[in-house]
Amino acid sequence: MAREPWEEKLEAVEARYEELNSLMAQPEALEDPQRLQALAQEHGDMQDFVNKYVAFKNTRQTLEELEEILSQDDQDMAEMAQEELPAAKQKFDEQRAAIIEALMPKDPYDNKDVIVEIRAGTGGDEAGLFAADLYRMYQRYAEKKRWQAEVLSANQGSTGGFKEIIFEIRGKGAFSRLKYERGVHRVQRVPVTEASGRIHTSTATVAILPEVEEVELDIDPTELRIDIFHAGGAGGQNVNKVATAVRITHLPTGMVVVCQDERSQGRNRTKAMAVLRARLLAQQQEKQEQQTSDDRRSQIGSADRAEKIRTYNFPQDRVTDHRINASFHGLPSILDGEIDHIIDTLSTNLTAREMAEQLI
Repeated sequence: MAREPWEEKLEAVEARYEELNSLMAQPEALEDPQRLQALAQEHGDMQDFVNKYVAFKNTRQTLEELEEILSQDDQDMAEMAQEELPAAKQKFDEQRAAIIEALMPKDPYDNKDVIVEIRAGTGGDEAGLFAADLYRMYQRYAEKKRWQAEVLSANQGSTGGFKEIIFEIRGKGAFSRLKYERGVHRVQRVPVTEASGRIHTSTATVAILPEVEEVELDIDPTELRIDIFHAGGAGGQNVNKVATAVRITHLPTGMVVVCQDERSQGRNRTKAMAVLRARLLAQQQEKQEQQTSDDRRSQIGSADRAEKIRTYNFPQDRVTDHRINASFHGLPSILDGEIDHIIDTLSTNLTAREMAEQLI
């Protein structure tokens, strides 16, 4: 079996680990408590990596032996090997994923709550309906993870979908799971309004922003313009008698956030500031990424049909993630929030790719 690009690094770690075993056993170290403690600390830091790597190599050797048996003419041994092969492959994949996860530097925002922004892209009313489908998918996913979801702002379309919806998801590890969802999503299906049964293509954009506290992002109050106005429903109906809606403009960037869903002006202001902080942080991160990688695209894009990370194909009951060229079936259950298997596959593959790029 082919060796992984990160194995050379772990071979060096394993060699140093064995060297530390010898050094700690030498009389010089045993007579010097401070040196022994330093060696033991380094040894302990490596132990988890080494244990994972040794187990991975042992499983790979088992796989190679099973495949060798299958290539021989012994029918009885081949049948035994064939029975053991699936479990060995699964174990190998799990151990490989665990090593990749352990080797990669941790994202400092992985344990953050998130603000999700979904906007209808190309496709007219059907794009708005698809945006609503995506909102429900993430809402259902949050329920399954026992996270809390709360709408911060919503702009409904004329057919029951959303032109834009912004909501917060609070829960342990929310950003670590949902960060893979950011980008342009495309749907291919026959709209309810399509009399001829023609398949329609439309898009929606998804932005996943880690929620940050005030102390983590300093915003100068003098750079904000805050407007208070009367909130109203669709078509000018249900206008509040008390001005509670809040519009915050960040003057240096021109960024505008509006929140009017709450009856309390204070709650709308708090929500608007949370969205503003998340957007400003995302803008800072995007600038940093562009400095280190000129070809890195922004997470939202233009919502053109050609710019897509994932396609939801209803006629073929298939979801395809174009970043890793992988397809998943069972579209209704996926739109009902069953997306853990997609996220797991994405996480493993994208992390392995990133690691390979770093080691080149």
